[in-house]
Formats: sequence, C-alpha cells, structure tokens
Amino acid sequence: MSNINQTNVPISQLEPAAILSRLTTAYDELSPELKKAAGYVIDNPNDVGVSSIREISEAASVTPNTFVRLAKSIGFEGYEDLRSPFREQLRTGSINFTDRARWLQSLSHEGHLGPLYADMVKAAIDNIEQTFSNISVEALTQAGDDIWNSRQVFTLGVGVHNANASNFTYLARTGMVQFQTIPSAGGTAIDELAWANEQDVLIAITCAPFREEVVTAVKVAREQGLTIVAISDSASAPIMRIADHAFLVADETPQFFPSSVATIALLETLLSFVIARADEKIIDRVEAFHKRRHQLGIYHND
Repeated sequence: MSNINQTNVPISQLEPAAILSRLTTAYDELSPELKKAAGYVIDNPNDVGVSSIREISEAASVTPNTFVRLAKSIGFEGYEDLRSPFREQLRTGSINFTDRARWLQSLSHEGHLGPLYADMVKAAIDNIEQTFSNISVEALTQAGDDIWNSRQVFTLGVGVHNANASNFTYLARTGMVQFQTIPSAGGTAIDELAWANEQDVLIAITCAPFREEVVTAVKVAREQGLTIVAISDSASAPIMRIADHAFLVADETPQFFPSSVATIALLETLLSFVIARADEKIIDRVEAFHKRRHQLGIYHND
C-alpha cells in the first residue's frame, strides 16, 4: 500500500477523523474481507469505541482477526490501538448522549470500572476549577448586589436544571422570601414573568443543546426590563449574549449527560455573595427559620 502509513503525526496520536481518512484512502487497495471491515468502521465509527472486537466483527460479518489485520494495515499494532482514539472521543464527550451511554455499558461488560471512577472524579474537579478560573470576585459581587436589591428573583431551569434552580431557591428562601423557581408545576415560564419588570431579576440556566423555552423566556424578560443572570456551558448561547451577568460553566463528564457539579457550585457561591451583601436582618431570619423547624419537630431528635 503506497502512502497510507505516511503521516507527520505519531500513529498513537491520530484523531478518529484521521483514522477514518486513512481507511478511506486505503480502501481500494484492501482485500475483500478487509474492505468489509473498513467499510463498517467508516460507516459506523461510534461503534468502534463501544464494541469489543468480537461484537464489531459479528456486526461486520468478518472474523475478529480481520479487524486485527485491518488495524495493522494502516500502521497500528492491533485493533485495541486503533480503537483507543474512538474510546477517548467517547470519554471526553465529543459525541452524542446515546453513544456515551453505550460506552459506559461496554466498560461494565469488560470489568473496567476503575478507570471510570477515576475519570468521573477528575471531571468533577476539572469542571469546578475551569469554571471558577474564568469568574472574578467582581462579577459575582455585581450579580449578588443586583439580586439582593431586586424585588423578585425568578430562577429558571428545565430538565436537569430545574432541580438545580429549585435547590438554589430552596436555600435562598431560608433567609429571603423574594425567590421563586419557574416554571412551577402546571405553569409556563413566560406566564410567570407576566408582571415582572425592571425591579426584578431572572436567573436562567441552559446548556447545549439549549432549551427553547428558556431562550424564549429570557428574550421576554429582556423586553420587560428584568436584569438577566445567565448560566450556560457556551459563551455563544443565546441567553449569554443578552445577559447583564453571564457565567460560563464547564460540564464535561464521561457520563452520557452533562455534569451539574460546576453549575451547583456556582449557584451556591452566587448565593453566598447575595447573603454577604445583604443587611444584618438576614441572620435573624435564617436563625428564626431553623428555630421554627426544631420547634415543629422537623429534625429527628434522639
């Protein structure tokens, strides 16, 4: 095979796209069996990262050794070396949720959950570090001041971010009454913003793929004069471009869904800035709130 093994990049560092390009270039020179294997990889690249050599050979109707020979034909030591970049692409989250779920299942089937544990922990730490490395004290202070000085604070999230928004509101309401999560059960965000105006704040959360109802609600809130605090994993998100305060969060994870670790950490930090800028009455309110809980027997007492 003429030039298929020539590259300026070490074979171990090739990206999946470069491997597919090699296979495409070499295709006409391959034997019939290798063509079947190569064609399957070219047409189903995500399967490479989630399937064992036995599974992928059955799917391609060739022997497992055919995939070993295919890998060697384009410069790899074996199939596992060819497979590794595709698995890394799955791990780092650059493909869709369904394929990442399949990858997680493949780890379990192969008994390789130790690396998954390490990857999850590393991703959580990295997400927090990356998020806060791009957020200044000044930005949090300004957002905290606007929230504290507002009449009402609406926290908007749908899907997994509804739980994140609700947790923020729950914590805030232990000392303040102007917070509410939208949409409420049976409601819509734009309806619940109907009477909001420039005295109010909307905290909106959406990550790619962006939820249409959140984007629409933020646009409506902008037209009504609310102060917008936007939280997203993309600086180009529609809500970030029109926000008064925009906070970028990292949400990469080996899992099939985006991580909420950094989003929760940011919301808790933002709330701490609100409380830090509040007047001293908030201390009495928090104390009274928890005292009432004890009096009503909410906490277990042996």
